[in-house]
Amino acid sequence: MHRRSLLQGSALALAAPRLAAAQSSARTLRFVPAGSLGTIDPVAATTTVTRNHGLMVYDTLFGLGKDFRPKPQMAAQHEVSADGLAHSITLRPELRFHDGEPVRARDCIASIARWSKRDMLGQRLDALLQEMRAPADDRIEILLKKPWPGLAWALGKPAANICAIMPERLARTDPVTPVTEAIGSGPFRFRQAEWVPGSFVVYERNTHYVPRDEPADFLAGGKPVHFDRVEWRILPDPAAAAAALQANEIDWWETPLADLLPVLRGSRDIAIEVVNGAGALGMLRFNHLHPPFDNPAVRRAILPAIEQRAFMAAALGEDQAQWQVPAGAFTPGTPLANDAGLEVLTGPRDPEAAKRALAAAGYRNRKVVILSPGDFPTLGALAAVAADTLRRIGMNVDLQVMDWGTLVQRRAKKDPPEQGGWNIFCTTWEGFEVSVPGSHQPLRGNAGWIGWATSPRREALREAWFEAADLPAAKRIAEEMQRLVWEEVPFVPLGLLRPPMAYRRSLSGLVTGGPPLFWGVRRG
Repeated sequence: MHRRSLLQGSALALAAPRLAAAQSSARTLRFVPAGSLGTIDPVAATTTVTRNHGLMVYDTLFGLGKDFRPKPQMAAQHEVSADGLAHSITLRPELRFHDGEPVRARDCIASIARWSKRDMLGQRLDALLQEMRAPADDRIEILLKKPWPGLAWALGKPAANICAIMPERLARTDPVTPVTEAIGSGPFRFRQAEWVPGSFVVYERNTHYVPRDEPADFLAGGKPVHFDRVEWRILPDPAAAAAALQANEIDWWETPLADLLPVLRGSRDIAIEVVNGAGALGMLRFNHLHPPFDNPAVRRAILPAIEQRAFMAAALGEDQAQWQVPAGAFTPGTPLANDAGLEVLTGPRDPEAAKRALAAAGYRNRKVVILSPGDFPTLGALAAVAADTLRRIGMNVDLQVMDWGTLVQRRAKKDPPEQGGWNIFCTTWEGFEVSVPGSHQPLRGNAGWIGWATSPRREALREAWFEAADLPAAKRIAEEMQRLVWEEVPFVPLGLLRPPMAYRRSLSGLVTGGPPLFWGVRRG
């Protein structure tokens, strides 16, 4: 599969129509995100675009520092009883929501309760919870049935469903129903009246936000805002985005196309930098509810045909500094990454063996619907390679291209593929979130995440990991889980992506270490 054929030459179309030239205030930051904002609720949705939106609008009780350890954020104090069962969190006094109301303990309790029904680690809290109560407007007490040292980390992590603190009236919304207002207490206000889905998103500086009186530290510490307005401009055509960046019509592009990087590097006004060093694990996710991938033998059959290097080169180009293979079930380079059974993906590729395995599994030319986002080039490239791979082993593939927002809605449907459902989509997960079983959503066997996989064995191993006495014990569990992945195949890891971002050199202060963050950055 040649990358350039996937992109159909659009990467070279720098002469394509550009954005209309317009003078932009020096107080406005113009940003091109990786995809369209389809849902504004970071609890009900797991997309990285919605998560990035949530980190602007909402604050969290704790925030992770550059060392990925939790530190108080909305919390002024955090005390844990000697037996580890009682957590007391005192709120900072100056916290206010964007609608002017003060942040109260009951808002936090309702927000935590809603989050705990959707997030993986939140569900852990839900299982261990004895009681949450508010003895005062500024104090939360969380009483557990048994100790959990990871509670603060779970409340402050930035991946998937963030524990976004919102007003109680919104936090009472059913966890599976997205809220329709984005009201938080974070450093930016969402300008809902200016939101044009699929095209334009606007945030303005929250003038009532009081940063912590300490240096910024990734998601912790002070979060100073130096722009009055941040505009997200959705540009599905990479050539148009590249031209806009060169012409100073935008300031920052989250996911520049690999084929365009040489052109962008040729400009002395543009910097190319890997901001998220933890990377993101690419994966192919199956729908476990419907044929043919309700059959684990069919899922296993495609493994001999998967060539991780082809997926990574299609998504990010041939520069191996931007990706890493091989990749197993856990993020490469992290303590629990291992080689257990990895030869299923690192051994010689054998499409003919995959064909024979498909026939033996009973596959009989049933159509396979693969969803692909036309406005998300990286994921679109992964989907195109997946389609090509399955066609080469004799599967009847229907690659359906749509915008990212539509794909997010479509993948949540449990209907059969012939009734508007699906069989496969490709996605990525933040590297630090899929580095351990506790927060590794695709590994779950409780049918909770999109794809609805079930596995009592994986669930039991996850519980065992929570109880692991030390790192060697945790590693043994991770190896067993990875072997089980090759047997049950809830997903197929495709490689670790470390895509760079591109921005005008007039910007400084970008927060590195994770997703694009909009505090600290300034012009000049």
